[in-house]
Amino acid sequence: MNDMNMEAPLHTEAITGVILAGGRGARMGGADKGMQNFNGVPLALHTLMRLSPQVGEVMINANRNLAAYESFGVPVWPDTTGLGEYAGPLAGFLTGLERCETPYLLTVPCDTPLFPLDLVARMADALAREDAEIAVAAAREEDGQLRPQPVFCLMPTRLLESLLRFTQSGGRKIDAWTALHKTVVVPFDQPGDDARGFFNANTLAELHQLEASLP
Repeated sequence: MNDMNMEAPLHTEAITGVILAGGRGARMGGADKGMQNFNGVPLALHTLMRLSPQVGEVMINANRNLAAYESFGVPVWPDTTGLGEYAGPLAGFLTGLERCETPYLLTVPCDTPLFPLDLVARMADALAREDAEIAVAAAREEDGQLRPQPVFCLMPTRLLESLLRFTQSGGRKIDAWTALHKTVVVPFDQPGDDARGFFNANTLAELHQLEASLP
């Protein structure tokens, strides 16, 4: 690691990325989203290849097909939260925070395959610049509104205790938890940003539609 990296407030090696692939895939007919092919590669593996250069470590949060996920060559952790089966993204946040060995954790979903290649750099810059506790990505949606994408979240691992308290008291919504902390919203609607960057494929039809839009 070069000295320049070490001087940055949030260098790559300080961040672990967790790929959230633990959902039940209800809108995909119960299919395991992370195992659906995108451009000939399982979504979770595609996400892993896109995320790996941006962070120091990567892990996958999955609740089925664990051997298949392990074949991608990174640690795989099922939900360990006691929140019930398929408890949503916050269960993945908790699992990531419990297993993370770096000072920071970044969460990305497995169903948004074109997320920016500079996602982590811009989120880390904003977190440091605003002296915030949490950074959340935001993207312009079809109606023209800039909206937070709370499953793309960068946080220090010390927030584990806060998230445990929140979920143990019945909280399940990411934005209700992030609202408890100083949060910076990071817009990804600059010139040159791909409008499809935060398009998430909830159904197989949407996934094929996104595939068809590739050059």
